Amino acid sequence: MRVERLGGDKIRFFLTLDDLADRGIEKEDMWRDIPKVHELFRDMMEQAYEELGFEVAGPVAVEVFALPAQGMVVVVTRGRAPKPEDAELMDEDHEDLYQLEVTMEETEDIVFRFADFEDLLQAVIRVRPLVKRGGKVFAWENRYFLLFGKDLETESVEDLVAILSEYGEASAVTEAWLEEYGKIVCPADGVAKLVDSFAPHA
Repeated sequence: MRVERLGGDKIRFFLTLDDLADRGIEKEDMWRDIPKVHELFRDMMEQAYEELGFEVAGPVAVEVFALPAQGMVVVVTRGRAPKPEDAELMDEDHEDLYQLEVTMEETEDIVFRFADFEDLLQAVIRVRPLVKRGGKVFAWENRYFLLFGKDLETESVEDLVAILSEYGEASAVTEAWLEEYGKIVCPADGVAKLVDSFAPHA
């Protein structure tokens, strides 16, 4: 389970399928009001406090993005800064403090973010034997994004995701967002085109 800060009142978690399986949670459970989901959320908030100093009390908006073969991205936005007395109560009883508003979206797209072009190139070289067709490449905020949608033809989605995870990280950013704010590098068949252009003998 990985957490990062997106802003003063917003953080993002990435939960792998193993994170969920270890707790006996299915993707569909994430919007159900059941004890093991509450326990997972408490663990997430404790990690957010320990790693980022992010305290949660009062109304909390939780956006869950289910990703194919990857797990899910959970974005947590707090409605107000916690008061000192809330922090004291938090140690005693989590349940009374969180007022969760959970929304969930599931996407069929596979999107990975890479820190630089070299990481992207190494990833596409590795997955080239698995990908018969597909892949759009975008650049946005000094990062590269590789997106597979309905155009993807692959022998194994699980193997594809596993290899991409070695070089980049799953992202919940949408194709519409990338098309509006990013710059398109390869509009189609990005894997084959990048390999053919930059590593033809790989």
